[in-house]
Amino acid sequence: MKIAGAILEEIGRPRPYAESRPIRIVELDIDPPGPGEILVRIEAAGLCHSDLSVVDGNRVRPVPMLLGHEAAGRVVETGPGVNDLSPGQRVVMAFLPRCGECANCRTDGRLPCAPGSAANNAGELLGGGRRLRWDGEEIHHHLGVSGFADHAVVDRRSVVPVDDDIPPHVAAVLGCAVLTGGGAVINAGDPRDGDTVVVVGLGGVGMAALITAVSLGRGAVIGVDAVPGKLERARQLGASAVYTPQEALDAGIKAPIVVEAAGNARAFETAVLLTGAGGKTITVGLPAPDARATIAPLGITAEARTIIGSYLGSAVPARDIPTFARLWRDGKLPVEQLISSTITIDDINEAMDNLADGSAVRQVILFEKGQEP
Repeated sequence: MKIAGAILEEIGRPRPYAESRPIRIVELDIDPPGPGEILVRIEAAGLCHSDLSVVDGNRVRPVPMLLGHEAAGRVVETGPGVNDLSPGQRVVMAFLPRCGECANCRTDGRLPCAPGSAANNAGELLGGGRRLRWDGEEIHHHLGVSGFADHAVVDRRSVVPVDDDIPPHVAAVLGCAVLTGGGAVINAGDPRDGDTVVVVGLGGVGMAALITAVSLGRGAVIGVDAVPGKLERARQLGASAVYTPQEALDAGIKAPIVVEAAGNARAFETAVLLTGAGGKTITVGLPAPDARATIAPLGITAEARTIIGSYLGSAVPARDIPTFARLWRDGKLPVEQLISSTITIDDINEAMDNLADGSAVRQVILFEKGQEP
């Protein structure tokens, strides 16, 4: 079968990407789904900093690679052994599949699946190998999804079915931004009544953490970012207060739960400083591998504070995506408000520039006309 997809040929091309064009839209061959796999027609896919981090080299992945890990679509065909999904069902992609058998999968989401992580690092599906070819060359999968294409073959364990009332652009964002940011609040933060939640970094993941904290209604929710437009959007989405990082520090903010979602060392340092005695600093951002932060260990010990790393929001996708879908359906989680723009796949290089500039919250590629939110 022939598909159209966005291939990253080379890591680290200079900006602006609108000129260097590191990503090409090409025609590829895709294999039919094998045992335990499904073919999905992609309806919508979100652009995330985890995509940008492959383009700019902060996350070294094997290339050429078909990018995209936050997506939703309809099942077209199921492979042997897949008996719980049917053609036409809408599914949300989850970028870290869970085998359900390794020791990590028995930690209730705290640790990422070991075989799933190994497959992601190798650019393969969880069941092993690759299903994409371009001019006879095998193409690597991005985090088991490769959602920047009109179709994808994925492992059954990389998707979660959702009801038809969840529109494609909302369903796509549930799979990464909401699962990661919202999961960090619910699973790692677990706020109690009266707890203030501070979110440092208001991109797609951070803003998802913010609206999730607001939806819980346990206490005040504070947004922190250096971009004025993002602070204003956070206020519109229900934040009790918003600050630049320096303003938050100068105000002496101290909270029991602080989520860092910016993915850089300075934001992590700020989050630690904003965490009160006995509180939790939850870091979900993915900085460059060589990034280093400076914190005072005495404050961690003397004030009994905890630093928690939360990958994919410490989530179990099959459990948590339906929870977020229900919150959206009940009008408590305005996921649509995370989407700053919708684009076509041909705009992808320019969209990566927007991500790098910090001017976008979530840009979503729509693959079919008439899907505009």
